[in-house]
Amino acid sequence: MKTDVYVLCGGKSVEHEVSLKSASAIINALDREKYNVYPVYITRDGAWCSLGLCKEKIEKPEDLERETNKSVSESMGEFLYKDFKSGENTVVFPALHGTNGEDGTIQGLLDLLNVPYVGDGVLASSVAMDKVVARDLFAQYNIPQTEYTSFMAHQWREDKEKTYAEVEEKIGYPCYVKPANSGSSVGITKASNRKELESSFKEAFLYDLKIIVEKEIIGREMQTSVIGNKDPKASVSGEFIMERAFFDYEAKYIDGSITPVVPARLEPEVATKVREIAVEAFKVLNCQGLARVDIFVTDDNEILVNEINTMPGFTPLSMTPVLWGATDGTTYSGVVEWLIELAFERFEEEKAISSRRILE
Repeated sequence: MKTDVYVLCGGKSVEHEVSLKSASAIINALDREKYNVYPVYITRDGAWCSLGLCKEKIEKPEDLERETNKSVSESMGEFLYKDFKSGENTVVFPALHGTNGEDGTIQGLLDLLNVPYVGDGVLASSVAMDKVVARDLFAQYNIPQTEYTSFMAHQWREDKEKTYAEVEEKIGYPCYVKPANSGSSVGITKASNRKELESSFKEAFLYDLKIIVEKEIIGREMQTSVIGNKDPKASVSGEFIMERAFFDYEAKYIDGSITPVVPARLEPEVATKVREIAVEAFKVLNCQGLARVDIFVTDDNEILVNEINTMPGFTPLSMTPVLWGATDGTTYSGVVEWLIELAFERFEEEKAISSRRILE
C-alpha cells in the first residue's frame, strides 16, 4: 500500500517563495511507486488550497500557487473535510519556512489532527524560531555562543536613546540586528555606528515585535545537518565561500553569489567538535527529526553556535541533502524518505505513551 504524503507549501511568511522551491524539489523527489503525493498550497493570507493527487513533476515552483476567495477557516475546513485522507499510511511534510509554518503553529495543528508529520514538534519548532529564547537556553546549558541582548518594540518606542545606548555598552560595534522570529536572513542588517544602528532597528521591527542584537563574530559559518529522534546523527559540515560580507537572502536564494564547500575546510579535531556541538544544541532544544545547526569557527578555532533551523531549505542551493551525500552517500530522495520514516517512528512512540496513559 502506498503512503499518502501531503506536502504543505507557501504559507503566511516572508519566506513564502523559498517554501515553494523546497516543496517542488521534495515533491519531485518522491517515488510515485511508493507514495501518493498531494501538494497543499497555503496563500500569503493563510488560506489552504489542495492541488489534489500530483502524478507529474513540478516544472516551476510557481506552478504550485493557487488563488482562492475563501477565508482561512473556510479553506482549512474544506480541505480537512473533502481532501485530507487521514489513515495509518498518511504523513504530512510541512515544507514551510519561517513564521506560521516553522514556528510550532502548523505542528500544533497537526498534533491536534493526530497525524504524523516530518520534522520537529511544537516545542522545538517554537523555541528554535525565537532567537532570543534559543540563546537563553544555550546559555543555560553552556553551549558556546556570541554575546547578545534583546528588545521589545515597545521598549524601543518608549526610549530609543536608552536602547541604542544599551547596545553600545553591552555589545558594541559592529553588531548584527535581527528580528527574533525570522529566517533566510530576512530583516537582518549589520550596524557599525549609531546611524546604522538606528536604521537596523527600524528594519528589524518591520518583521517582528522582538529583536536580538548580537556581537559580530569574525569567522566562517559552518552548516551541519542533524537528523534523528532518539539517537540523532550529525553530517559532515559544509560552508560557503561568499562574494559579500553577509550571507543575506539574495545570496542564499537569488543571485548565486555563494560557492558551497563540502566538507568544510576544518582541521579534523575541529570538524569533530563542530559535529558534537551541533548534536548537543539539537538536544538542548528538544529537536527531533531534523535541523540544520549553523556554527561559527574563528581563526583561533573557537566554536560558537549561531542558530538552529528546524525546517531548513530543500532548494537546489540548500545544504542539508548535499551534506548527507558527502557524509554517507545518502541521496536527496533518500534524505526525504529517511525523514518520513522518522515521522512515523516518533508518531508511533507518542501514540504508545498516550495508550498507556489511557490504560492506567
